[in-house]
Amino acid sequence: MGNNNSKPDLERLFLQNRQWIRSVTSADPDYFSRLVDQQNPEYLWIGCSDSRVPANQIVGLKPGEVFVHRNIANIVVHTDFNALSVIQFAIDRLKVKHIIVVGHYGCSGIAAAMNNTRIGIADNWIRHIKDVHDKHHHELCSIEEENARLDRLCELNVLEQVINIGQTNIVQDAWANGQTISIHGCIYRLHDGLLKDLHTSISNPQELHDRYRAQLAS
Repeated sequence: MGNNNSKPDLERLFLQNRQWIRSVTSADPDYFSRLVDQQNPEYLWIGCSDSRVPANQIVGLKPGEVFVHRNIANIVVHTDFNALSVIQFAIDRLKVKHIIVVGHYGCSGIAAAMNNTRIGIADNWIRHIKDVHDKHHHELCSIEEENARLDRLCELNVLEQVINIGQTNIVQDAWANGQTISIHGCIYRLHDGLLKDLHTSISNPQELHDRYRAQLAS
């Protein structure tokens, strides 16, 4: 027999779902009928799985206005077919114009990588962040304060993922075919809700490394 200890918690979720439906439809009776035909996003948001960083709410967009992919520490690597499939679907089928990588300060996945904290199977995923750390070892070691060093690694991780996305054959082919796609790097501050532009927007292959190097030098 299964464990029924979680049933009251699930019942609370179902109850809150119905309360949410009543609240939404009382304010907007056509909300759900309009939502059915609203999957026409201009943005693909690649963010962290952290539940404190909800894509729609942060930027004030409605459901259907942003396509979302999330994982630990907002990583995009060329062997992750989940992320690559999302990117291709967003570009080829949804025709998004912007791909936004959104990290956040104080990311626990990045902290685990920086501090060599063992987690378990996720260590294999976090290894990608350690690669970012190793690549920028000199800069990071020059930052004495630990929280400031973590913040900078969070930023550097976003910048690396922007480059990784731009290097995918999916984006390269889209650019070659004349499709308008820009890749942006941003980072979110949990303590005040501010979304910060990291000024690494890339719209063509020529900008791919120039913008990256310029941001590192700033």
